[in-house]
Amino acid sequence: MLQWQQWNRKFKAVLWTLALVGVVAALPLGVLRWQMEGTSKQVEYVMNYKDIELVASYQYNPAAFIDKQLEQMKAAGVTTMAVFEATLDDLVTAKRLNVYNQSQLALLQGKAPNLGLNETYVLFAGNEEEQALKPLITSAFERAGISVSPWAMDGRSGLQISAPIETATLISMDPDPIAMDRIHAAGFRILPRISDRIRPYNETEVRALLEQFKSYGVDRILFDGSAVKGFNDNAELHSLNSFAALLKEEGIGIAAIEGLKSPQSGFNTLAYLTDYNVVRLHSIPSALAATISPETLKDRFLLAAKDRNIRMFYLNAGASRSLDKGGVVDPLDKLVAALQGPDGTIQKLADFGFSPGPAEPFDVDHPSWTKAAKAIVCLGAVSMIALLIGAFANWLTIIAFVLGVIGSGGLYVLSKSTLEQGLALGAAISAPTLALIWVLNVIRRRTEGNRRNVGGEWSGNNRSQSVAQSAAGFEGATGRYTKWTSLLGDVFGIGRIKWIFNGIPAGQRFGNAITLFVFASLISMLGIPYVFGLLNNITYSLLLEQFRGVSLLHLAPIFLVALYLFLYMGSSVLENIRKLLSIQITVFWVIVVAVLGVVGLYYLSRTGNEGQASSLEMMMRNTLETTFGVRPRSKEFLLAHPLLLLGLFLALRYRAAWVLVIVGSIGQLSMVDTFAHIHTPLQISLIRDLLGLCLGAAIGCVLIAVWQLGEGVWRRWVRPAIVKYAE
Repeated sequence: MLQWQQWNRKFKAVLWTLALVGVVAALPLGVLRWQMEGTSKQVEYVMNYKDIELVASYQYNPAAFIDKQLEQMKAAGVTTMAVFEATLDDLVTAKRLNVYNQSQLALLQGKAPNLGLNETYVLFAGNEEEQALKPLITSAFERAGISVSPWAMDGRSGLQISAPIETATLISMDPDPIAMDRIHAAGFRILPRISDRIRPYNETEVRALLEQFKSYGVDRILFDGSAVKGFNDNAELHSLNSFAALLKEEGIGIAAIEGLKSPQSGFNTLAYLTDYNVVRLHSIPSALAATISPETLKDRFLLAAKDRNIRMFYLNAGASRSLDKGGVVDPLDKLVAALQGPDGTIQKLADFGFSPGPAEPFDVDHPSWTKAAKAIVCLGAVSMIALLIGAFANWLTIIAFVLGVIGSGGLYVLSKSTLEQGLALGAAISAPTLALIWVLNVIRRRTEGNRRNVGGEWSGNNRSQSVAQSAAGFEGATGRYTKWTSLLGDVFGIGRIKWIFNGIPAGQRFGNAITLFVFASLISMLGIPYVFGLLNNITYSLLLEQFRGVSLLHLAPIFLVALYLFLYMGSSVLENIRKLLSIQITVFWVIVVAVLGVVGLYYLSRTGNEGQASSLEMMMRNTLETTFGVRPRSKEFLLAHPLLLLGLFLALRYRAAWVLVIVGSIGQLSMVDTFAHIHTPLQISLIRDLLGLCLGAAIGCVLIAVWQLGEGVWRRWVRPAIVKYAE
């Protein structure tokens, strides 16, 4: 058994070598991603044309209002108008036609209604509308199995539809050709929004529709509804493959909407079939557009383009009634004001390198050597995980590595994506945990040495000199130990523990703390190349696929560091477990556990993209964004990094300060987690980590100075006063 333990210890050198080789192999994969992220810098500004028509329908002269808005939007920098599949209701709003049911028609004609049938009557506004819309309406209803026949009233042409008006107004048709002609003539690009509501899928009709779009210069479409075109008929008609082939034939890409509660069905498959000719789109809802300030809109767009690879911005603008203003109000003029001008949103993004223009997909390069490089990265990740297991159970090191290699090979056959995500998560957890385990071991060697038990028994009659000095300072001449030291003794499994270490001057402790902080951060950052090296697929950058297990990454290093501190930093592990289990559970401990639970829930609520920030924090974030161009993570530079540096400084003198290493693990894991947001450019993530480290270290140095000042005040004035009072 002893020889097996020695083999495992020696094998760790091999594992560290493989881990470092894996890091080196991941760097070229990171370079490829860095280059890819620089291939698409233009951003496209899209306005919902349907909303403009809706607002215009409440105006005195709708046509003149639309013309005015198109001029203003073009002057402001909006380049594209989004058009939807039409319904009869939409065409009524656009003043193309009128729709009546039997009762309405009878009232209009002054006749008694025919109560036998529920039919719908369409009356065109003029000859232009009839020529453009009659074929569109007839085709849509006949496709739905509803008969349509000519009809007229008072010299105006129309259609009689054999369906109740409630049904007729819900039938989807191709986009309004009159609207597209108007938009194109005004000099705008067109972004069609099509759905899978027009069924069954007909390849001939879809081809004709895409050819029509191409005649207007369309090079990208956006889907409306819960599914992409062709999804529902794919099982019978293989319609997704057909639609993807038609898109590639016409050179038309697709857009992915950011922040949907559930992805549009079939989108990932269609993205794959179109060779990921995809751009990400960020939408401003109508309700937000009515209240958002120009400054907030600028910051929101810039953050989306810079931090989340957004290349299309979609503006909505609904109308609402206002008693205060005595009419119908809309945010169109406000949006124009926010976009245009030298201080507007579009110019601000252009100043940051995101010029307005057609959104383009990322240019993805897949050299032949990437497979070999990723295989080496996988081997390095297995080595990193085996090192972590070996830190807790040395005899399992070799076994963990062998099983990891075999399991990775099997998982590669079953699910390549699961393998990559699993190894990336394992390496991301292992690196910061190993870094802080190394820190704890260095601290123990420089304070206790390699001995497990140091000092005399913890009792009122047998004190070590250092504890006696502390107790005398705090309790005075009574000679009794304080409650807080007894409590800490219980936590650490009381026995032969020394709580204060003498002999290392403050200057040397500060230098050691800086050194430990730097090396711990470097070891933690070894996990970063494994994240971007293993998850280098374009699907992660486009957020079509997400890195699973991020919540585990936020918790596992904290738990593992705490476990190592409480079980491996005293006497034997079994003895420490026995003493921890024998601690008497009091109301105090119940309160401590409750507080830790609340803190943990709050910590988890603030991780990821769902966390909510206060107005004060938002102001601070905006200040940091304005000052540095990239906002470092608050929990890193305000909490974890400063407390880790302070903890390292104090840990070389006070054993209780070792607990601060647990808090510091938040910052170390957060540096790796920053790169788990694959849709954020590598350059931004790297700057964010380095800024967090530098600012956190600066704040940590301030905390150390404050502590030293406080200690000086305590030794010179407060402690003598307490001792004098006690005597």
